[in-house]
Amino acid sequence: MNVARILARKGAEVVTIAPGRTLLQVAEELTRRGIGALVVVDSDDEVVGLITERDIVGAIARYGVEALCDEVARFMTADPMSIAEDHTLEATMEAMTVERRRHLPVLRGGRLAGLVSIGDVVKCRIDEIEAERQELRAYIATA
Repeated sequence: MNVARILARKGAEVVTIAPGRTLLQVAEELTRRGIGALVVVDSDDEVVGLITERDIVGAIARYGVEALCDEVARFMTADPMSIAEDHTLEATMEAMTVERRRHLPVLRGGRLAGLVSIGDVVKCRIDEIEAERQELRAYIATA
């Protein structure tokens, strides 16, 4: 299993936001869509950052609710680690664990091609384990 197959299953739509938007606008978009992160892109659609629910909570904890009026660029993770579509599921899990990231932008030819979350990775791993279990049961039943 690789990242391209994960994106084929879940879809490659990525919700993005400009770095000049506010944290309040990020919070509204995350809530409206039921997601945990937005990819921050510049006017040329280049990935410049990632903003997550945790970033918003941290900003409020440090600067108070006034932080909600500040720009995304102040609190985003700039130049976030990204992966390619040919990354394996195992390599993606390792990258997320080592880097302590729950979301990784997926790039194709340097352009945004998708976003993979820890939930996407766990779901795919569970599906793999279930398929293996069924294969083993079928094998045992025919032995």
